[in-house]
Parts: sequence; structure tokens; C-alpha cells
Amino acid sequence: MDLQLAGQTAVVVGGARGIGRAIAEAFAAEGANVALTDRDAAVTEAAAEIANRFQVRALGLTADATRYEAMQGAAKEVTGAFGRVDHVVFAVGIGSGKFGFPFWNLEPADWPRVLEVNVITAVNTAHAFAPALIEARGGSMLFISSVAGQIGSQTDPPYSASKAALINFAQCAAKDLAPHNVRVNTLCPGMVKTVLNRAVWEAWHRQQPEDQRQSYDEWADDKIRRLVPLGRWQEPEDMAAMVVFLASGRGQNITGQTLNVDGGFVMHW
Repeated sequence: MDLQLAGQTAVVVGGARGIGRAIAEAFAAEGANVALTDRDAAVTEAAAEIANRFQVRALGLTADATRYEAMQGAAKEVTGAFGRVDHVVFAVGIGSGKFGFPFWNLEPADWPRVLEVNVITAVNTAHAFAPALIEARGGSMLFISSVAGQIGSQTDPPYSASKAALINFAQCAAKDLAPHNVRVNTLCPGMVKTVLNRAVWEAWHRQQPEDQRQSYDEWADDKIRRLVPLGRWQEPEDMAAMVVFLASGRGQNITGQTLNVDGGFVMHW
């Protein structure tokens, strides 16, 4: 299926690895030029690999998204290099690093960093890149949230609350940008093998009595059997496929929506 993204420019914030990297590769596979930003210096190598593999232009920028001026600088550099921005994907996220059930296992001091990285960096990204999208008179912005943002997950309350805030902000942005023909949506992954997912297990594992501990694979497989109707992991490439679809003209009437790629984990009824 030709999604007619060739020649367009997609920016992936948090594109050095994981879901962000898969999304950047999916855009490149459609012939789009890509700009990757990340605080991880490996982002420059990731961009070079994508450029070589897909024969598109790719730019890797080391930038800390918690700093608004850094994102403003990234937006200026991307527009200078490519002339325009058509799509922006925010794929940054952290957890508290602790198992939060019950919530008083955490301290209020465990919250600010999670909220800063998961919410304020999204706000910084939106503020920095909205002018370029408005100037282009079209395109899309997408935030990677989580199913945890919809179900009040007790595993990590700061993470869950921050992802819920991200969904709400995306709806606000969708309303504001709609007159400029820019669509804004939120994508919620389910169970994906990422560094963040493994960190959740590590926090749980440390808290369990020794006779109740499970290996990462045992813990994850048990959780999938109990909670995911399709009974399988979701892959970063599953997220990427939905992102490029939403960015394309085939998603032209989809905005302000929260879409789950989660094997049926969350069903509202």
C-alpha cells in the first residue's frame, strides 16, 4: 500500500531506539525523510543507518527534550535541513523505577521527574514544532502514550497519570490545530518488549518474597495470558504501522483520538 508519504519530512522525538526507532524506519520505508532527536548520542548513528538502509535523507540530533530551548533549536535545524516539517511523533517516556502498588509504596518525590519527562517534554515538542506544521498547512502530530493512561494502572501511578495527561493534552492540541489541517492523535501500546517494560518487572521483582519471584519471561507471559485476549506480545513495528497510517492521507479524518495497539488489552464497554 502506497501511503504517499514519499518526500515528506517526519520528526521522531525519542528516535534512537525502541518504538521511536521503529517509527522512524517505517516512515523511511515509505520514502519520507526523517529527523530523529534523542538525548542519547546514538541517535546520530541511528539516523546514518536509516539513511543507508532506505536511501532517504536522515538527520540525527542530540537534544534533551526536557529543555524547551533545545527543542526550539531542533525544530530550527530540521526546517533548515529539509525545508519543512510534515509529521511529528513524540516517543519519549520513563517510569518511576519503583513498583507502585499500593501507591504509598512510592513517595511524592518519585513523581516530578516522571511528569517532567512524560508530559512537559511533550509540551515542549508541541510548542517547538507547531509553527512548522501550521506553516505547512497540513500534516500530523502523534504522542506515544500507554494503555496504562486509560486504566489507572496500579503498577506505577506516576507513569499511569502522566500518560493520561498526555492523552488529554493531545485532545487539546487536536482542537487547536484542526483549523490548520493538522491532525493530532495518541497511540497506546500494550505489552511491548522495551527497556521500560523490563524496568517494570525489575521494580516488581525486587518487592516480592523470594518464593514468589518470577523471571522476566515468566512474569510477562503470565501477564499476557491474563490480560491480552490475543495472547501475544505487541512489537514496535506494530506501533510504527499504525503511526504511518495515521500520518498518511488514509487517516485524514482521524484526529483527537486515542488508538490502542494492545492485542485487546483495553476494551471500553
